[in-house]
Amino acid sequence: QVQLAESGGGFVQAGGSLRLSCGASGSISNIGAMGWHRQAPGKQREFVAFVTSSAATTYADSVKGRFTHSRDGAKNTVYLQMNSLKREDTAVYYCAAQTMTNTYWGQGTQVTVSS
Repeated sequence: QVQLAESGGGFVQAGGSLRLSCGASGSISNIGAMGWHRQAPGKQREFVAFVTSSAATTYADSVKGRFTHSRDGAKNTVYLQMNSLKREDTAVYYCAAQTMTNTYWGQGTQVTVSS
């Protein structure tokens, strides 16, 4: 089992920045990729970014150039630096960790961007 704990969400004006963190505990040696998804009100959960165990990172087109995803293997933590935030980035952001057999999710952290 893997447990994930997110932090860093909040309220910010458009154009501002936030940094989300996600710490993993439990069977962390089994974790391959870690990443973020988000879900806005009335919409389906969508992919934001992920980073593999070899630090290869992939981003959704909607956040490229604005968000930076990084991984600290020593701390079993991933970070999502979000810059130039837009109203459409408002959502609950969920951390995810993938093993060979399962995908684990955090509880989510709310990000609200006002105009």
